[in-house]
Amino acid sequence: MTEPMGSDDVRIAVLGAGSWGTVFANIIADAADLTRERRPDGPAAEVVLWGRRSSVVDAVNETSQNPDYFPGIALNPRLRATTDAPKALAEADVVVLAVPSQTLRANLVDWRPHLREDAVVVSLMKGVELGTRMRVSQIIAEVLEYSEERIAVVSGPNLAREIAERQPATAVVACPHEPTAVRLQSLFRSAYFRPYTSTDLVGVEIGGAMKNVIGLAVGVAEGMGFGDNTKASLITRGLAETTRLAVALGADEHTLSGLAGMGDLVATCSSPLSRNRTFGEKLGAGKTLEQVVAETKQTAEGVKSSESVLELGWAHGVDMPITEAVVKMMHHDLSPAEALAAFMARSAKPERYGV
Repeated sequence: MTEPMGSDDVRIAVLGAGSWGTVFANIIADAADLTRERRPDGPAAEVVLWGRRSSVVDAVNETSQNPDYFPGIALNPRLRATTDAPKALAEADVVVLAVPSQTLRANLVDWRPHLREDAVVVSLMKGVELGTRMRVSQIIAEVLEYSEERIAVVSGPNLAREIAERQPATAVVACPHEPTAVRLQSLFRSAYFRPYTSTDLVGVEIGGAMKNVIGLAVGVAEGMGFGDNTKASLITRGLAETTRLAVALGADEHTLSGLAGMGDLVATCSSPLSRNRTFGEKLGAGKTLEQVVAETKQTAEGVKSSESVLELGWAHGVDMPITEAVVKMMHHDLSPAEALAAFMARSAKPERYGV
């Protein structure tokens, strides 16, 4: 099989200058510096960040900061940004996508003419498309007509602000074609960011999509004033729910015990830095959905994706009570108290792993 990526210098485009897109571009720039230190004459990576707003792009280029998301935190001075997507994509060997999952399809239609025919596409997104119930990798494959060996996903316990501060973190780079995952791993590994590889694309994607939904539920419990017993129960049963769905779709159940499953779930559900947990917390504290949406600057993927995740579960005969409760709270005017009561009133059953 022909390798989809070579070993020479690599140009990487990161599309999306929000919090995670900015941080991931910075990781790649820092990783490239580390590579240059170790092998001054070896291949290097060049990274360019695309953003919609000129104010953000100008700040990155002129001050090495993204003041909208990380004021006062220095980015790698080698990191360059542009508002011109075709310019960012020109000759890019690797294209990293960091846009909201529900807008991805339209974005890809616009960007497709500017992608190299042999480019590898990496998703940082964690959602399931409304209407089609497609995972992000499936959207990429359909719109770009790509084979699986050229599509990868990065997921794990990755709270953007902590990584912007260069605190140690880990993640999983998943691609069905293992040599591609290994090559990306080398490009993304910095002094503080350690990626592992996996060929279980489905498991890693479902873990990422589901943790947002469970994070909303845990946030609601926090906002309602419940303690650690309640939150631990939601996290544990949420993991079982995630595992059931992933296995039904063909994933390895062990993937959900790792960084892209349990790791990401714990980080999302326990940290006030999590968008989805914070969104749920405000809802649980008594604010209306409209009020929380109005004051939320960044996308909480679980709010919209919860509907498509639930539909995906139903289509495969998977019981998903926590997801169903979240959907009723977000989209059918069920109060948090009513949702919790409905969950607790479910019929009792034995606890077995993944059920």
